[in-house]
Amino acid sequence: MAKEYLTVEEIVGPLVLVGGVEGVKFDELVELEMPTGEIRRGKVLEVHYDKALVQLFEGSSGVDVYKSRIRFMGKGIELGVSLDMLGRVFDGMGHPIDGGPRIIPEKRLDISGNPTNPYARDYPSEFIQTGISAIDGLNTLVRGQKLPIFSGFGLPHPELAAQIARQATVLGKEEKFAVVFGAMGITFEEANYFITDFKRTGAIDRAVLFVNLADDPAIERLATPRLALTTAEYLAFDKDMHVLVILTDMTNYCEALREISAARKEVPGRRGYPGYLYTDLATVYERAGRIQGKKGSITQIPVLSMPEDDKTHPIPDLTGYITEGQIILDRALQRKGIYPPINVLPSLSRLRDRGIGEGKTREDHAGLSNQLFAAYARGKEAEELKVILGEAALTETDRALLKFSEEFERRYVQQTLDENRTIEETLNLGWELLGLLPREELKRVKDEHIKKYMKEKA
Repeated sequence: MAKEYLTVEEIVGPLVLVGGVEGVKFDELVELEMPTGEIRRGKVLEVHYDKALVQLFEGSSGVDVYKSRIRFMGKGIELGVSLDMLGRVFDGMGHPIDGGPRIIPEKRLDISGNPTNPYARDYPSEFIQTGISAIDGLNTLVRGQKLPIFSGFGLPHPELAAQIARQATVLGKEEKFAVVFGAMGITFEEANYFITDFKRTGAIDRAVLFVNLADDPAIERLATPRLALTTAEYLAFDKDMHVLVILTDMTNYCEALREISAARKEVPGRRGYPGYLYTDLATVYERAGRIQGKKGSITQIPVLSMPEDDKTHPIPDLTGYITEGQIILDRALQRKGIYPPINVLPSLSRLRDRGIGEGKTREDHAGLSNQLFAAYARGKEAEELKVILGEAALTETDRALLKFSEEFERRYVQQTLDENRTIEETLNLGWELLGLLPREELKRVKDEHIKKYMKEKA
């Protein structure tokens, strides 16, 4: 039962200090009723003896300290979930913003979720095709994986996120597949791009979108990814669907966390972020995976903008510790006009080898991937030699590797916004590019695979 108080003691920004409370819990949902009858919602950030610190979602402007009533609801923030959410667009607090009717919930779930017993987790091992060669061929996404995209401000991560969302599919099986898209702190133009793109391509039919705009309250930004993941857990583990969750931009989420931490006068950690940033990010990222005995799965692609393109910044640094690899977008590739500007050399999918091979993609995938990576790395070295010593100093092999490197970027990495390559097309293109190299350089692929897939080199 809700407890009501008239004991607001202090208001600082979006924070309200309430005195004389009892039985109040951390993260409890709060309603503040103003004298006009307007209701504002919030949650409990801290409880100390008989005082509770409340963060209002809609801000505290116009709140009367003496006449406002505070109700503690005795429960956390809940989301009403239903299959009717597919094809719908919601704001950062789960309210429909697409002009459609309210969702009649099948059940209500606490957005904080329930921790998964590590012993009950199933190891990710099934390939997800994104249609993007630099990911499918070299940094493969596996069902149940957490694979973040490390980007920079101004790089085309919104376009890449939207392309993955509409193209991602599980091969070989007719299984129910859905996309849950959570956007935090994005501009109106970006939000409009995502919504329009999903509707234009028909991807909206299997998607649920949560959109928190840049001018929405910071506290709402913290709830948005949890709403998205709560929806994903319902679809995956109650409705046996395979769900891809894309969260963009996690940097805006962390900035909101820092803003609220500063308002609470907490001792700052690295670069002003709270000391519990790692723990908080883990509560988001670890809500992905597969559970034994359940048909569904949750695969997660968080997108974050690295401030000053710095991989050692706390946000990408801590994200890298929690997740299973990273896809890194490169400004130099973008300047060459290459989309998507994925730099495959520092990129990594730690679960790649579990999701590829015979019966999953193709038996030549692992060797081909290793050979392409090695040849591209040596081609980039040849490019540096050319700059320092001049082209005349390059050997014939160096020239072949240099040409391979240029063609690899132009034909393999580069795609159009709507180009959806199958894994067979990606692998065949890789063999075609290896044809530019001398036969003796192909040391990482098996002879039988060379004979089968690159007959002209046999």
